[in-house]
Amino acid sequence: MDGKLVPWDDANVHVLSNALHYGTGVFEGIRAYETDKGTAVFRLTEHIERLHRSARAYRVPLEWSVEELVEACRTVMRENGLESGYIRPIVYYGLGAIGLNPTGATSHTAIAAWRWGAYLGEEGVLNGIRVGVSSWRRISSAAFVPVAKGCGQYLNSVQAKMEAISNGYDEALLLNSDGNVSEGSGENVFVVRDNAVFTPPVSSGILDGITRHTVMTLLARDGIELREATLTRGDLFNADEVFFTGTAAEVTPVREIDSRPVGNGRPGPITRRTQELFQRLISGGDPELGHWLEYV
Repeated sequence: MDGKLVPWDDANVHVLSNALHYGTGVFEGIRAYETDKGTAVFRLTEHIERLHRSARAYRVPLEWSVEELVEACRTVMRENGLESGYIRPIVYYGLGAIGLNPTGATSHTAIAAWRWGAYLGEEGVLNGIRVGVSSWRRISSAAFVPVAKGCGQYLNSVQAKMEAISNGYDEALLLNSDGNVSEGSGENVFVVRDNAVFTPPVSSGILDGITRHTVMTLLARDGIELREATLTRGDLFNADEVFFTGTAAEVTPVREIDSRPVGNGRPGPITRRTQELFQRLISGGDPELGHWLEYV
């Protein structure tokens, strides 16, 4: 916290912190993996660069450089003795302004790390998850900055996620204000039809995900046709395969959408190939893209 290691029980913030009341903060989610060469953080520098962009977009002061934060993430992993895990950097406004103008409030930076398994469950990774199209629309670029990870804007995702769970689904999928497919509550989405892969463009209101970019790179290199395209809700029902990607979700198949089976209701061959390529990469078995693994 602010450059010093703090015990878990002492990592506290004041109840009148501006970020608690108004969501005035930005954050990242980063995974570290155990490899034959030791613990490696996946695309750490790119995540911290995005943290800086998010802070700039929402005018949250961030005094630490990319290089300093990269090393701080490594330090937190080492000091906690984690061979793999999830890293959560957050930059937020604290005390000094309890109103809608946070100028004058203190700014703080914290980094936590812990062990975390499959976000959508091991069963979901293996056999696919059930997804419901949310009644909530994805935040618009006219109201927020969808390409940034602002704390307050994730209330949109919270609403969608809680609705999905209460309706018996594992996850939500949000449409944008035009009624086209955007993304999950915390994941990018890919649709497979006739052996071609499609994913919504940034203009559909998505987060330009780092795992999304990784998967697009892997599939293109593997010779699989891939296109960014505006997708409708009907495209989901006509899909042969659907899968989610994200730091937390990694590559998770979708077996059902709105109580309709996707394809034959089981993860398809392109989804499985994507999982295989991604797993090989994060375990250190892809020398061509080995620079994406930053060792602790």
